[in-house]
Amino acid sequence: MTYKLSIRFFNDREVRAVWDDDQAKWYFHVIDIVAILNEQPDYTRAGNYWRWLKRKLKRENPQLVSAAHSFKFRAADGKMRSADTFDSAGIIELAKNFPNQKAAKFLDWFLYSDNTLDGQSKKKAYALFESGLLATLEPGSVKCLQQIHAYIFGGLYDFAGQIRSKNISKGGFTFANASHFATILPTVERMPETSFSEIIDKYVEMNIAHPFMEGNGRSTRIWLDLMLRRALKKCVDWSKVDKKAYLDAMRRSVVDSAPLKALLEPALTGKIHDREMFMKGIDYSYYYESDSDEPPENGTAK
Repeated sequence: MTYKLSIRFFNDREVRAVWDDDQAKWYFHVIDIVAILNEQPDYTRAGNYWRWLKRKLKRENPQLVSAAHSFKFRAADGKMRSADTFDSAGIIELAKNFPNQKAAKFLDWFLYSDNTLDGQSKKKAYALFESGLLATLEPGSVKCLQQIHAYIFGGLYDFAGQIRSKNISKGGFTFANASHFATILPTVERMPETSFSEIIDKYVEMNIAHPFMEGNGRSTRIWLDLMLRRALKKCVDWSKVDKKAYLDAMRRSVVDSAPLKALLEPALTGKIHDREMFMKGIDYSYYYESDSDEPPENGTAK
């Protein structure tokens, strides 16, 4: 089984993470973080320390240890080896077992800085409005979607802007078979986009295809707005679209796009050139992909 790998950096030290589609969350390499929290440059010694700490935690905090998941990462010898990982909550609990001074700076970076992959890609998504790139794209085309994805995730994923060649699934739903993309994507591209209903149908079909390994939702929502802007001089005010209702409608759209249309049509606005509207849309786009139940505040994007 393949996983999407992310590499983040804290003071030039790698923090590797993998995306679990079934759990819809990132899992972080424990030994990478132990090496940072223990200020241990020797990876073998950091691994030994984690094994000692893990035995200690089994007695003191068995719930934390049981939450560890094993994923394979490439080791120094080039081989794929299993390693313990924790989700964000587990990493926060792990940090409590290290001196406050050491843990505080790491947690400040881990929780609040834009050095996370999501933080960096979100900042790049904001920059799209200022870049002038949107005005040069051909709305509704596959190339347009690839260019959006490449801009947002370039330098963060090695597959930024590239159509996936592997099959993926999420939450028990298997997306389009990658071997059929040569037929599927041109077919979606040729779908009409002269009315609201047609545009949503086209958006739904591209979502079912899910052409990228990661970052599909954030890219295709911008792609959708570009089609709406050109054909209808409208875009979606995403702050008016409830997260649960939207995700439910997207799941339902595989067999019936009517609920999604009923949800998005009242949220249309004519503010297609409004910077704040675009930035707010990015905030909500990332909110839909997060575990948070708290919507972003209006005007958080700067």
